[in-house]
Amino acid sequence: MSYKQMTGNIISATKVEPAGNNEVSAASGVWNLDDQYDYRRGANWPEAGVADPATLVENLFSTFLYVGSESSPGAIVNGIDLANEGGLVWTGQRNDTRGNHFFDTERGPNKHVIADNDEAEQSDDNTLNSFTSTGYVLGGDSGINANNGEFVSWTFRKAPKFFDVVTYTGNGSNRTIAHNLGSVPGMILIKKLNAAKNWAVYHRGVNGGSSPENYWGILNLTQAFQDNATAWQDTAPTSSVFSVGTLNHVNNNNDTYVAYLFAHETGDDSMIQCGYYAGNGNATGPVIDLGWEPQWLFVKKSDDDDAWHIFDAIRGMVVGYNELALFANANSAEASTTYASLNAEGWSIDTTAGALNQNNQNFIYVAIRRPNMATITDATEVFAVDQENDAAPYYTGGFPVDMGFFKRADAGSTSWYLYNRLAQGRELEMNASGAEGGSSNAQFDYMTGMQAGAQSSDTFAWLWKRAKGYFDVVHYTGTGSARTVVHGLGVAPEMLWVKCRSNGSTDFRIFEGNDATNMLRFTGNDASSDNAGFWNDTLPTASVFTVGDNDEVNGDGRTYVAFLFATLAGVSKIGRVDHSGSSTDVNCGFSSGARFVMLKRTDDDGDWYLWDSVRGIIAGNDPYLLINTTAASVTNTDFIDPLASGFTITGSFTDGTYMFYAIA
Repeated sequence: MSYKQMTGNIISATKVEPAGNNEVSAASGVWNLDDQYDYRRGANWPEAGVADPATLVENLFSTFLYVGSESSPGAIVNGIDLANEGGLVWTGQRNDTRGNHFFDTERGPNKHVIADNDEAEQSDDNTLNSFTSTGYVLGGDSGINANNGEFVSWTFRKAPKFFDVVTYTGNGSNRTIAHNLGSVPGMILIKKLNAAKNWAVYHRGVNGGSSPENYWGILNLTQAFQDNATAWQDTAPTSSVFSVGTLNHVNNNNDTYVAYLFAHETGDDSMIQCGYYAGNGNATGPVIDLGWEPQWLFVKKSDDDDAWHIFDAIRGMVVGYNELALFANANSAEASTTYASLNAEGWSIDTTAGALNQNNQNFIYVAIRRPNMATITDATEVFAVDQENDAAPYYTGGFPVDMGFFKRADAGSTSWYLYNRLAQGRELEMNASGAEGGSSNAQFDYMTGMQAGAQSSDTFAWLWKRAKGYFDVVHYTGTGSARTVVHGLGVAPEMLWVKCRSNGSTDFRIFEGNDATNMLRFTGNDASSDNAGFWNDTLPTASVFTVGDNDEVNGDGRTYVAFLFATLAGVSKIGRVDHSGSSTDVNCGFSSGARFVMLKRTDDDGDWYLWDSVRGIIAGNDPYLLINTTAASVTNTDFIDPLASGFTITGSFTDGTYMFYAIA
């Protein structure tokens, strides 16, 4: 596949600070996501009821993609405060062989060690030039910024119960090293700095979690973990210290070392887990329950030779299809492999491959929670409408897109196609029955948009980002019997779109409102109808939704995707409204009107109407599209008008009861 990156591959002229937008010159070289988008949501943190922003994973970890430019290096704005809090930047090249570079705030900028070899620390005044309150500043060194190179960086901020960095000088005798992790480390990586020596690794899951302190591994090699009492003194780490023995790799007299400590925490508020699983060798592999969906995975077979795999949700962790892996022990380009199907509680293994699922072998992992802990307050951070651009990714929203659909507005006989991040490379047709199809255009490995291929200059896309209390995506496999499906929305969804991915002759089935007996569909204009086979006459909750025994939502062995929507104050509103005669104001609680409005009549037949402010919501004719048809945009009607608190349905629109979905 081709490799993607930040939109336009240019240096932005605007840097967005937590307190607002402050203009800086283009010469400052800021790689920003968008000149209106603050990736940290800085001013919104901490959210109500959260005293410490360090309890939000959004503030502690980032996966960031960029394209190198040796001649025009600049700042990476990923929202992680390294200047004040400290941490680690780990970079890798996706399309070439420049390896894994580690930079940390304890040793300072322009000093790095490389994970895929045993070399001593290297210093270069033109690699990573500085750490900032919103990320870091690149230099022009080709190792992390080669011209047109496609790079990924993973940034870990120091924080209790998440991550810490420690440097120390060896003494050649058994000893302990203090740390500030505030919990027992789940994994420790140690590298000698002043001389060449292999990396040393401790992980709590080695040997199936039985006395893992007796074993050590090597990050830059593929070999199995081995029993060696001189590494950790056969002594488990504690919440305040870790032990090192006399092994040269961790504690030679007068040598200098850096240690990276990763926490292991369980519970509803945990952000990182260091666990293990036993392979079974089957295509339907082990299921790993974390209690939340991961965004980053680091996996190694611990009792046999094999690579250290790195997966992340920005480059792609795809349900049922290929993921993109990098390898900590190798300076190789990204490789495609089938591995992880993500769900709201963790992930499952999708392969018989010995590297990831060999029967009776032990595998260790580090998992980091997806960014779904902060409550957003600005709809522009999670929704956008865009007209097709001239170059990839073609549709941009200023945020990493999780779901989008698009339609050519100026021509009839063109369908509505929907893509989602968890099914990269696949597409669904909204206005027609049928199984999921393949599409090489359906790609999401961008920081600011969605790839949908070149269509037409009059093609529009509507883009969503997953966020707590606003929007979620869940993939699941049917059982044929009524069941619940766990989701991560955080509140009870008020609208569900469910589609079978694996079988044809199925429609998008829609739940809306507070009526668990009824359903709608995108492929028709029919009124809401009563059928217990869809939602089992059971309302969704803040943790699960229920599907009945109908094959279109829960056929045995079939695969499905569900899109979950909710009302979020000031951001989105879902509800029903009775419209009759003169105009009807729909108060959504917004302050500047609706940018997106979807209406569907529920008490009788009626089309699925869609308006947006990019194409026009004005006091006059407003162009609309019909999701249930392939028709071109209708431009000569005035069915809705602007309203500061939401939108107004005009007297020209047909009387009836309507469900609506609006976004500020």
